[in-house]
Amino acid sequence: MPDPDRRLTNQGIERKQQLLDAAAALFAERGYAETRIVDICRDAGVAKGLFYWYFDTKEAVFRDLATDLRLRLRREQQRAMDPGRTALVRIRQASEASVRFMAAHSKSFSLLAVENVDRQFVDDIRAGTEVHADDTERLVREAHAAGLLRDEDPRLLAYSVLSTVGWFAHFHRTGRLDLDVDELAAFVGRHVVCSIAASEEIVRASLTATATIG
Repeated sequence: MPDPDRRLTNQGIERKQQLLDAAAALFAERGYAETRIVDICRDAGVAKGLFYWYFDTKEAVFRDLATDLRLRLRREQQRAMDPGRTALVRIRQASEASVRFMAAHSKSFSLLAVENVDRQFVDDIRAGTEVHADDTERLVREAHAAGLLRDEDPRLLAYSVLSTVGWFAHFHRTGRLDLDVDELAAFVGRHVVCSIAASEEIVRASLTATATIG
């Protein structure tokens, strides 16, 4: 059984990542249920016994993949947001970055779609979504306090942002939108701003590179 407090060497980190990468590719190709631990080890080029040095079960691999993907998405959102801009502009920037990230990792996000994921992981996936909702709600409350947003429930507005990003990314991933990713990201950013901003003036300011109102 893996020791959660054990520090991995650089080689250990590399080995674990090899297992995760192999698992992600196999889950995307075959589905979770049809992928065996021996398949993951074979594609990763490691002995089966080494698998249990890093993971207890195949379920642990999937949960690790889901957690890692969500963390990388949050980091990408943080990198995209300019701290000198208004909260509404940062919501737009994070939304655009999310669309690009989801497109770049479309197979992984397909695995996390509730309609595709194994039933035992639904609660885990939903918990991850709530973390993103919390992040977005904090920005929504900041923008609302600055008078930039419509007078609506902050949680509902946060879900509105997440739904817009998620559904357009889904339509792109499944081939229903034949658009350049940057074009789609820009559209989603504009749509998010237009749907939650308090006025046309705020919309115009928030869609320019010099948005500093509030």
